[in-house]
Order: sequence, then C-alpha cells, then structure tokens
Amino acid sequence: MVTGKIIKGIGGFYYVKTADDQIYECRARGLLRLKKIKPLVGDNCEIEVISSDDMTGNVINILARKNELIRPAVANTDQAIVIFAIKYPDISLGLMDRFLINMELQDIDTHIVINKTDLDHDKAERIAQIYKDAGYDVTLTSCISGEGVEALRELCRDKTSLFSGPSGAGKSSLINAVCGREASRAGEISRKIKRGKNTTRETEYIGADEGTSVIDSPGFSASEVPSMEPGELMLYFREMASLKGKCRFSGCLHISEPDCAVKEAVEKGTISEERYISYKQICTDLKERKKW
Repeated sequence: MVTGKIIKGIGGFYYVKTADDQIYECRARGLLRLKKIKPLVGDNCEIEVISSDDMTGNVINILARKNELIRPAVANTDQAIVIFAIKYPDISLGLMDRFLINMELQDIDTHIVINKTDLDHDKAERIAQIYKDAGYDVTLTSCISGEGVEALRELCRDKTSLFSGPSGAGKSSLINAVCGREASRAGEISRKIKRGKNTTRETEYIGADEGTSVIDSPGFSASEVPSMEPGELMLYFREMASLKGKCRFSGCLHISEPDCAVKEAVEKGTISEERYISYKQICTDLKERKKW
C-alpha cells in the first residue's frame, strides 16, 4: 500500500505522485466505480503497486477531501486564481462574471488577476476598480514589466491554488513565475502518453516550493452558469446580494420592475453598469433556459 496525490487524470488513467517523487500510472479499482467515487486531480489517495518496474498501480482508496469542485473537477484547493488578459485576447467581463458565479456557487475563495497590463494599464486599472468595488481581491500583473508577480507569489504562498482563465491569458507564464522556475509538468507522464507539455489540455497539479502548489486547468472560452431560478442570481453578485428584500416587489428580477433597489444603485454608481449588463444577460439566459 502506497499513498500519494493524483496530479493528472487522462482517459481513465490517474497519475499518482508519491512522497519519494515517484509517479505511478494507475487505474481506479472497480470498487470505487461501484461507490460512484471519481478520483480527481488534487486527491490524496492510496494505491496498490502492480509493477515497480513499469510504475503502474491501482487507486484503491480516496482519502478525505477538504473540498471538491465540479467546474473544473478538482479536489483540495484553498483558493481560485482567475486570470484574464487585458488584451490578446481582449478581456470579456461577461465571461469573467460567469466564472465568478460558478466559484461563488462552490464557495471557493476567489482572486482576480488582470494580466498583460503593459498593453493598456489605464484600462486594467479601471476594470480592476469595478471588481474591487464589487468585493473582490484584484492583482494587476505583467510578466514583461514584472508588475504584480511578487504579490501573486505571496498570495499563493503556503496554499494550493487553482489557476484558471481563458486561453491565451498568460496563465502558464504566471504559473512559472509563482513556482520560481519552469513549472514541472511531470515529464514521465508526457512520455507515457506521448504528448507535448506546453499546452494545458487536462487539469494538472504542480508542486512549487514546500507548502505551495498550483492546479493548472485548461483554458476556456465559455463558462455556463448552472441552472438556478432567475430570482436567485443576485445572490451571486456580491454587490447586489445585500440589496435582497429592499425592492418594492418581492419577486423583483431587477430588470424592468419599478422601485428596484438594484437599478437605483446602478443609477447612483454604487453598482457598475458593466456588472449590471452582465447580470441582465445572465438573467435572460436563465429565463430562456427555464422555458425549455
């Protein structure tokens, strides 16, 4: 019996790193499937070794999880770091808001990083202020100028951090900066599956300094909000949640109703127009989805 951590999962294989830095290619035992337990990247587990020469084994037990995320599917993370570039690709606040709602639903401490600030610092600062006003921690970074890199390292120190964001946002460069070296992507895994290491196709656990780890997840171009009643949506916009119950009508959706506390806050500037536009679009999407 050997204990380790699942650092990657591909096509039914789970790659488990043990305390002595050995990596075993494992399958999940049938008992786990019968119990409907799906191993996740970040899981601490027990394996039985099939072959020490071939470094193969079976995952036979998943140890207690601190938490479990559905999107992306990972376990035992302390916080989420969501990374958007100010340009190339252009930042999409609607996409960011959808991702943040998913994190709010899963009760994960979430920090926003706006990267490539050397391309348009004024715009980056303006957008950062929108999300600071909404109650989020925001860090501005640039791997070119070095801005914010040390602050990001400190944010991740002694924690396991899920890094996520759209393709092309510079996530890999920031992970390398946090790890203080070219991030190890487990060369043994790459040799086994005969796939290059530069593009993140699967979620992967990367160890950095002692006590500091990063979970790298594939870049995304869309993030669907889980099904919920449209009236629940405001609870996942931090700056709106405190206004629940303050509108004239109890079933107010904060779009066309009179005497709406949310619309009044938008008019006064205490809720940003950009966030309100996202709210209205997501609310419309939820209502359309409910029809079907």
